[in-house]
Amino acid sequence: MTIVWVVTGLLAAALLGWPVTAGVLRLASAVQPPPPPPPPNAVLRGGLAIGMLERLAVAAAVLADEPVAIAYVVAVKGLGRYAELKETPAAAERFIIGTLASMLWAVAVAVPVRLLLL
Repeated sequence: MTIVWVVTGLLAAALLGWPVTAGVLRLASAVQPPPPPPPPNAVLRGGLAIGMLERLAVAAAVLADEPVAIAYVVAVKGLGRYAELKETPAAAERFIIGTLASMLWAVAVAVPVRLLLL
């Protein structure tokens, strides 16, 4: 039964986090004035896949009781996008908001599963 809870938690964290993150980004853009349109090469590609992998890694770190692994996820993600983020402040802002929303969702899903399994 433990494996069912772990797999369910990981899938919920990875797959259901996209609508949550998208909603938070929409809310953030509704609260602030719209930024100037970014140049065409400023679009951060691969965000959906990266977000799923990020949530999966964060949820797995929480379930494995390895919080240091979350720091590795943040570091790898930030270093991987550094060049793009340095050039476009609007993309950097969306990156930060999206990353925080995504990680908070993964933790919010994984912590109850971990508590259930203890």
